[in-house]
Amino acid sequence: MATVRISPDKTDHPDVLDYDREAARYDATRGGDARADEAAGAIESLLASSAGRVARVADIGCGTAIVTVRLLRPGRSVVGIDRSAGMAAIARGRLPGRIMLGDLTRLPLASGSVDAVTMVWLLHLLPAAVVTKAVAEAGRVLSRGGLLITTVGKNDAAFGGTARDDAAAIVAPVRSRFDHEQADRLDLVTGLGGRQGLALAAQATFVGRGQGRSPRRWRKLLAAGGWAGPRRRAGSRSRRCAPTWPGCPIRTGSGLSRCISSRRCVNA
Repeated sequence: MATVRISPDKTDHPDVLDYDREAARYDATRGGDARADEAAGAIESLLASSAGRVARVADIGCGTAIVTVRLLRPGRSVVGIDRSAGMAAIARGRLPGRIMLGDLTRLPLASGSVDAVTMVWLLHLLPAAVVTKAVAEAGRVLSRGGLLITTVGKNDAAFGGTARDDAAAIVAPVRSRFDHEQADRLDLVTGLGGRQGLALAAQATFVGRGQGRSPRRWRKLLAAGGWAGPRRRAGSRSRRCAPTWPGCPIRTGSGLSRCISSRRCVNA
């Protein structure tokens, strides 16, 4: 088996990118190999915590499979699943015969058929109702003792990290005043997992290489009403607080992403 990752379409979430059109430039604008190496390393550290042998992995929302391909090991079967035909076309170049088109709420996998499911940079794109279905579906296809590995708090990454981001430090206090419910928040994801007999097993972090924001990019984001993901309150005017920075040196960090593994209970 292989790894599965799925890109939502506009019917799931009208605010997400058109991934068919974005596919050709996706890796180059998202940190490329350096970021993929970091993510795959974190996933491997969590797979190593498995109580048993991980022979079958499914990466849900695999996108271009730039991370998925790095999970291949002797004796381990990996498949990638994505809803975007454009993403899947590029992914097949990396993993011929191992990529499927599919819906994360109806995975084309048999119940209990994989030892690990990975969902990287996925849940933050989805409405809460779809996240609930995605976690439930992951629980369905996992074998007893299997692991669900997913990134959490994706949109908080810009406000953490080992390399300080001066712009994020300025924005953070203002951001905290606005409502920003995130469907991939740690407590929400672990709570959903608990309903499926999944218990938090381990956590890991990795640096989002190539994900730093320049002052110009920060200003554009804020002027558009964005806070690196969180939703603003109705009627709030982010344009009024979009800062300008003089042309002086400023540090931009890469952000620190967090991923977790949850183990399916043997009795579940």
